[in-house]
Amino acid sequence: MTDKAKDVKPTDGKTPGLKLSRVGKRPVVLPKGVTATIANGKIEIKGPKGTLSRALIPNVTIKVEAAGITVVPTIPGRDGARFQGLARSLIFGMVNGAANGYAKSLQLVGTGYRAEVKGQILNLALGFSHPVNFPIPAGMKVEIPVDSKGTMINLSHPDKEVMGQTAAKIRGFRPPEPYGGKGVRYFGEKVREKAGKAGKGGK
Repeated sequence: MTDKAKDVKPTDGKTPGLKLSRVGKRPVVLPKGVTATIANGKIEIKGPKGTLSRALIPNVTIKVEAAGITVVPTIPGRDGARFQGLARSLIFGMVNGAANGYAKSLQLVGTGYRAEVKGQILNLALGFSHPVNFPIPAGMKVEIPVDSKGTMINLSHPDKEVMGQTAAKIRGFRPPEPYGGKGVRYFGEKVREKAGKAGKGGK
């Protein structure tokens, strides 16, 4: 089941023309150890993996109840359902991140390609004449498995967006090449390699 907002015919019975997102109308259940508060135009989620805060999505009403966090649109029609689905999806991501966190792994492919963590700096050797020093974002956990000999980078963070952007930036320093596949790739990523041009034999 995806978290896309879809219109359904039934209304809430109170506001004429108010359509609800099929997924958005479902409460976001708070796991054990996770709390939610709404204040100063923001929603804050606290959990074992960290604390996340986000400005409230417009055109919806968000309530923290015993059953979880509920989202109700305040405008009629499809736009109301879309905002409801969006808000519910973002809140669901925050709750999951605060409870379990998000993780992504990167693989370095190439002779001499290595990664090393020094304090809050990720040092990357990617075949350039100089090392790439990447400041680790606050709250980001970076691990280099010993058995990988510096060729694997494990990232984890409660915020899915921050984790995804960080992984994309690291990959962007040296994206996989189509010839030979050297570079930084997501773990398990299928890199389409091209065959090199064969030299023409001459007499």
